[in-house]
Amino acid sequence: MIISEMAQLTKISEYTLRYYEKKELITVSRDARGRRNYDENDIEWIRFIKRLKETGMPLREIKKYSDLRAEGDQTIPERLAMLEAHRLFVVAEQQKWAQNLCNLDAKIEYYETIPLTTDKIKF
Repeated sequence: MIISEMAQLTKISEYTLRYYEKKELITVSRDARGRRNYDENDIEWIRFIKRLKETGMPLREIKKYSDLRAEGDQTIPERLAMLEAHRLFVVAEQQKWAQNLCNLDAKIEYYETIPLTTDKIKF
């Protein structure tokens, strides 16, 4: 499939797909006319990259993971270790965001309990 179709399927812009290719996160085959030719494997790999980014993994780490992936199955233990380490980061972020949410809820509850006056409300 062509880049516009891939962008639509993955909900990633054509610009970003080209950027990923430039940064060597993805390798895309080309047809006889030089146009990018994505396949089903590319779809899943790009969706995985998107999920890693959504969890806060930096592009340099995704690049490292991508390089290991390209080397083959002998790198599975290292890739597994990367994902396990990143999982710890995600859990810590979840805990931080849960605490932030509690703080927001407490402030909202406080504001809901005080009468509205013309006096300034302290933040």
